[in-house]
Amino acid sequence: MAELSTEMILFGILTRVPPKAVGRFKSVCKTWNALLSGNAFKVLVVEHQTSSIHPINFETHDYERGTSITIPFDHRSYDNRFIFVSILSHLNGLLCVCNKITSDLFLWNPVTTAFKRLPPPYSNEFYKDNLDAVGLYTDTHDDFKVLYIRRRNAMLAVNVYSRSDESWRNIPLALPSEYLTTPFHWYSRTLCGGTLYFTVSESVVGGSHFMISFDVNSEQFHMINFPAIPNHGIVYIHLVNAQDELVMFAATGHREMKIDMSILQEGFVMF
Repeated sequence: MAELSTEMILFGILTRVPPKAVGRFKSVCKTWNALLSGNAFKVLVVEHQTSSIHPINFETHDYERGTSITIPFDHRSYDNRFIFVSILSHLNGLLCVCNKITSDLFLWNPVTTAFKRLPPPYSNEFYKDNLDAVGLYTDTHDDFKVLYIRRRNAMLAVNVYSRSDESWRNIPLALPSEYLTTPFHWYSRTLCGGTLYFTVSESVVGGSHFMISFDVNSEQFHMINFPAIPNHGIVYIHLVNAQDELVMFAATGHREMKIDMSILQEGFVMF
């Protein structure tokens, strides 16, 4: 029987062995250690894995010091000590920000310093964290719009602000009553492929999680279920638009956090 070559053992056999077991073979010799640590071996390991969950190697980088920006509208506390402005959404260089003291919403271009205070669609308080959500988009007529989802006293209201008309109009959205209560937190928007996505979480510890999608052209809402997420420990969900594909990162755990990545393809597919 002919002897197996080093390449056959390493790249034909060990690429199919669990990674923890492979580490033992690095001590065979320097050549094996170099080959088992190389990128070619790692690529083949990923290709041969049957699991849909793969490790991600990444690096963080140092960035230059930030630039101070003057906020051109009233944004400080009454004693002028603290800044109470939060960024809710962004699109094409414009930010939608909230003054947490007055609950007012602003569209703001931090480069030109131009801003516009949005007229409140209701007579009482405008925006409230966790209860409300905001998303920005442009329609087929290139009209810049603000989608504002508001919850008060287990009642839901959805309004769209048109920058060209400078006015609000209501859009219907019906959801089960339990999703309108305060235990459920709504998190502002991710725009991807003509659709705004909002995550809804019952709690960061346990509870249920799902997503609401809004088609910016048909103005229709849909509920989308997430893939199975462990309901023990802390759960953080973040959506990202990656080249017009919606990617979900779910960080779960307690002392040690595990991050799973899924891509929306006629339902979420885990990677």
